Amino acid sequence: MRSKFPTLDPTGAYRRKAVATRRLGVDARCSCGEDRPEALIEGSVPTICSACERLAKAQTTMDQHHYAGRGNNPATISVPVNDHRADLSASQAGWPKSTLRNPNRSPLLAGAACVRGFIDTVSYLIETGLVSLPDMLEKLDALLRQKLGPKWWAKTEIEQYAPKKKRGAKS
Repeated sequence: MRSKFPTLDPTGAYRRKAVATRRLGVDARCSCGEDRPEALIEGSVPTICSACERLAKAQTTMDQHHYAGRGNNPATISVPVNDHRADLSASQAGWPKSTLRNPNRSPLLAGAACVRGFIDTVSYLIETGLVSLPDMLEKLDALLRQKLGPKWWAKTEIEQYAPKKKRGAKS
């Protein structure tokens, strides 16, 4: 998940991913296309992901993620089970154990966990909801220019969103 922010413990993240891959086998994949080892069910034959397993059992495919860790804050967000296991929980696994578990209920560690959880959650939302949008919008604009002309938005409801010219600027 984290392409923009460095992991706290890149060696640990690599080790966890390698162990999960070894347990499942190289190129393990669910019939839906899911191939992240953390989302796949170990020992399933054929290989199945958590979401497909739940669908087969008529269960919800959403999990409640404790974004700051259960020991720090009771707040949760609803996320798809595969993303919960492969992205958000995997990110938390790289946090300092004392922060994630916070056995003595330190308010400073709870605050650190809230900040870490916020960063992980915002990064997840950016990657899952926003990263592909600029490319899609640029391709759509090119298609509309080709089909409807260079100012395809003129005299439509979308015209209100066009950038305004500075006063006195030449056309």
